[in-house]
Amino acid sequence: MTGPRGTRAPVSLGPMPTGLAMVTTDELVVRATPREMFDVVREVSRWPEWLPHYRFVRTRDEDGEGGGVVEMAANRPFGPLSWPTWWLSDMQVVTPRPAIRFRHTGGITTGMDVEWSFTSNPTGGTLVRVLHVWNGPNWPMIGRFAAVAVIGPVFIHGIASRTLAGLARVAEETRGHDDR
Repeated sequence: MTGPRGTRAPVSLGPMPTGLAMVTTDELVVRATPREMFDVVREVSRWPEWLPHYRFVRTRDEDGEGGGVVEMAANRPFGPLSWPTWWLSDMQVVTPRPAIRFRHTGGITTGMDVEWSFTSNPTGGTLVRVLHVWNGPNWPMIGRFAAVAVIGPVFIHGIASRTLAGLARVAEETRGHDDR
């Protein structure tokens, strides 16, 4: 049980796991500084305002460091139809690097680790990388296959690539403005 918002211990997820069955990477060079892009991405409560495929983001518990427990829901479009998705995550805001880390704790993707990283690009702007790693759902015999063949490339990539592109637009459009 946790106390009032901001009173829980800071979320600490540690380094990204390696050697997992599913690895999905989305990356994009954005015309913004690493800090500007980081500042946009960390505002997860505003994602539904900025991203039409996000249905909602609810902060269930804040840790005072910008992280905590977040509940998210997004649609994965398939032409005129959309598949609704939902997950619960622990969220860590890592300020020295900067990076944003998630570990899914609820939904079909329970156990998935996610990292948003922001690196200065030698030719200008910022390389933003969204990395998802996971061994798949706990489904006997087909969990890993489902993660590698369908969930990762179709759902995770389908949502993450739209999220990355949309947040990049926000960072580029608001660059240098304080009214975000």
